[in-house]
Amino acid sequence: MPLAVLLAGLTGSGKTTVAQALVGHGYLRLSVDEEVHRLHGRYGVDYPERTYFERERPVVEAIRDRFINEIEAGNDVVLDHGLWRRAERDAWRQAAREAGGLPVVVYLPADREQLLRRLAERNVREDANALTVTPGALDDFFARLDTPTDDEDVIVYTGDLDALAVALSEARGL
Repeated sequence: MPLAVLLAGLTGSGKTTVAQALVGHGYLRLSVDEEVHRLHGRYGVDYPERTYFERERPVVEAIRDRFINEIEAGNDVVLDHGLWRRAERDAWRQAAREAGGLPVVVYLPADREQLLRRLAERNVREDANALTVTPGALDDFFARLDTPTDDEDVIVYTGDLDALAVALSEARGL
């Protein structure tokens, strides 16, 4: 049964780093941010922040289609996308199950100061993950985050990629 790793965390929490590491373990990485960047440029630079979600919506649908197709083909996938809301995580879990996969949510917690440091470094880059995120925007992100609760079966990422690989193997039943 293919594994569908669903990364949940705020901007700057380390989702892309984890997703890229999982590629080395045979996962196909699907990134909403990179596809939005490819189509529209840099967030807050090439288009106004307030238009991100309207630009993101069709990309999410296209990524969802590919996600389902890859799982149906028997491929392990990692979704490099924030999944801030519980309803989003539940919908992606359901899509993975319906495609014949085993969904696993990995939550990447990070505190505000840690995120501000990481975002300050990223703000000077020009790639898909270089977002001009202000402290006020970050506060808004925190307000929209549904932190996973005990009733939501998640793996909490502690910064140890080897431990995550073991946890994913255990989730698969190996």
